[in-house]
Amino acid sequence: MNDPTPFPLRRHGVGQPVRRIEDKRLLTGHGCFTDDEPAVAHLHLVFVRSPHAHARITAVDAAAARDMPGVQAVVTAADLEAAGIGPMPALPAVFDDETGRAPGGGRRPILAAGITRFVGEAVAAVVADSPVRAQDAAEAVEVVYEPLPAVAGLAAALADDAPQVDPDCESNLSAARRFGDAAAVDAAFAAAAHVVTVQADNQRVAPVSLEPRAVIAWPDADDRLQVRMSNQMPTGIRNNLAALLGLPQERVRVSVGDVGGGFGMKTGLYPEDVVVAHAAMTLRRPVRWVPGRQEDFLSAIHGRGMRASASLALDADGRMLALRLRTDADLGAYPSAIGLAQPFTYVPGICTSVYDIGAIDLDQRAVLTNTAPIGAYRGAGSPESIYVIERLVDAAARATGIDPVELRRRNLIAPEAMPYTNPMGQVYDCGRFEDMLDRALESSDWAGFPDREAASAARGLLRGRAVVTFLKACGANAFDEDVEIRIADDGTIEVVSATLPMGQGIATSYAQLIVQAFDVPIESVRIVQGDTDRANGFGSGGSRSLLVGGSAISIVAGRTLDEARRLAGEALEVGEPDLEYAAGRFTIVGTDRGIDLAALAARQPGREIRIAERASVDGQTWPNAAHVCEVELDPQTGAARVASYAGVYDVGTVVSPQIVTGQLEGGIVQAIGQALSEAVVYDDDGQLLTASLMDYALPQFGVVDGFRTVLDPSVPTARNVLGAKGVGEIGTTGATPAVVNAVLDALTRAGVPAGRVEQLQMPLTAPRLWAALQSR
Repeated sequence: MNDPTPFPLRRHGVGQPVRRIEDKRLLTGHGCFTDDEPAVAHLHLVFVRSPHAHARITAVDAAAARDMPGVQAVVTAADLEAAGIGPMPALPAVFDDETGRAPGGGRRPILAAGITRFVGEAVAAVVADSPVRAQDAAEAVEVVYEPLPAVAGLAAALADDAPQVDPDCESNLSAARRFGDAAAVDAAFAAAAHVVTVQADNQRVAPVSLEPRAVIAWPDADDRLQVRMSNQMPTGIRNNLAALLGLPQERVRVSVGDVGGGFGMKTGLYPEDVVVAHAAMTLRRPVRWVPGRQEDFLSAIHGRGMRASASLALDADGRMLALRLRTDADLGAYPSAIGLAQPFTYVPGICTSVYDIGAIDLDQRAVLTNTAPIGAYRGAGSPESIYVIERLVDAAARATGIDPVELRRRNLIAPEAMPYTNPMGQVYDCGRFEDMLDRALESSDWAGFPDREAASAARGLLRGRAVVTFLKACGANAFDEDVEIRIADDGTIEVVSATLPMGQGIATSYAQLIVQAFDVPIESVRIVQGDTDRANGFGSGGSRSLLVGGSAISIVAGRTLDEARRLAGEALEVGEPDLEYAAGRFTIVGTDRGIDLAALAARQPGREIRIAERASVDGQTWPNAAHVCEVELDPQTGAARVASYAGVYDVGTVVSPQIVTGQLEGGIVQAIGQALSEAVVYDDDGQLLTASLMDYALPQFGVVDGFRTVLDPSVPTARNVLGAKGVGEIGTTGATPAVVNAVLDALTRAGVPAGRVEQLQMPLTAPRLWAALQSR
């Protein structure tokens, strides 16, 4: 175990509010996103995409397109097959069932061959000397389709007579898993005084990063493939791309500049990336692909998409005895590792959350549909799981008549139970969950709610409130990171990491760690990320950048300073114990003789001190929080808005308070979007109805009045040297049930029947809420 120790106070060091070092460059227009790369001599690629959700491809005729002005190439599935470029990588064997059978659905083709499985699936690609010419030629590619019946949702896909998404599968059920102890749960339910059941669905949503995907590829003078893209995990991209193209990994370099948001959408390799790289190597020219917003809606991964039926058994005192959970997870047209990990790993892992529930029975199914594939979206399974249990707890409070705060209090895991092993074998190392609850109630002025409810009523509005308590696993099960630290002869300290900036401000946090370790001005620190020629590792995802990447930087910084101390002893001809260090300078104790880091680096071969090592943490961490949300509803229109939002967070050591607060509150806004407005909608034929921001309803300015955010660093984890627990997804994880439960509370207070209240599903749009209010 690591032993996090308190950090001494340093200006711009750990725990200090620091203006982000990235901001001046980005706000003054000096950022460099993928599409900012100059397009001199670049060719432009446009995809031909299927207009059908399910169809047999009987012919692809590209002759006319190839003859059009400026067209350099048309790439089809047959061309890729001839080049020996096969389908996307196979799924990890961990998803095979107990008989060794892999999940149904098969490997996704790079370009559709024979069958297309969803609207927007790429069938061919055109490369031309301008975007307009490429688009014109793409429209000239003639594809003959034979439409087939499609299934665009879980219910349709699981029907007895459902058309098959994959004809090689016996059904649309790709895979299924059972977890827990069914006999123990049956016994607990039989003995229970109360049994509560809810249907708690997570609708399909789109990540909608500010910057869509973008890829530029070219062969360099050494015949290496250079790829510039917007991505969160460049090492994985390099490895998979090299394997698919038949290249050694050292012949592929992936570089990432500024990333305009990722949210999980940019973690893995897409088929489009492979086509761009193949075209560049074949034509020996730079090729760029920058999709528009509609193309991303159609073909980038979507998130969530899980239907859940959950039951909770309680004794007469409201003690939770057992949980029974049945879920159907929408995989889309092709199974992916993340799409399967969500129902089979992430949802089960925290299904009991912060509550002491003794037994679980989980029946998890993953289902193929004729829709875009599902992948990671901020939280990736945790928000789905916490939404279910928190809906259940509030439903149990309504059914038993026990106050929702008191019901939670009776069932929270006690601090003295730590380390606590939940029914899935996950070990929570630390946490004071009841303290978080009490502080959130205080921060939100829970006791003053009646006055605010009366004030809302005086304005003709309904008011509701909810409290949720929860946790999230962080670390993405990737617990080591390579770091290089270089002290240059001008005093600059350069840090190279394989984690990625994508708007979260991680470069600033890393710089603060270097300031803390070396006691130097933050202006002397340079952070380098996103280049597989400089550093390789897992990348950024699962809230791991600081707790894993930052911990590695802190460890390697200490080793670098130790090496500098050794070198300083040699330079000053004294033993290391006779040296003291402060403000970037070693001094002989009791004298004014010394040497600073810059001068020390200048004495070394290469005029630098360089340490490159791998460092690790001891496992995943468990940030936890309590949220209190209050909403107002307009009974005339059904419109809901968040009137106040308070959260108290145990995220361990806080390196950058302003950045942490921004991450938490930004995540909450994303969750408000899912709760109240966002939904990816397909019609029964699999046509996407929400393919633009005119139809896909992101949260707008004013949807929340403001936040009261409290950070509690008093319970650091011992699983990494920083004591940090992760912050990137914890806000999103708890906010969806907080908002939904507050809306349901407002409806209950307004006299909407309990049965009608429990039936409501996200998004809680104005028409849905207005209809519910009419049942009073």
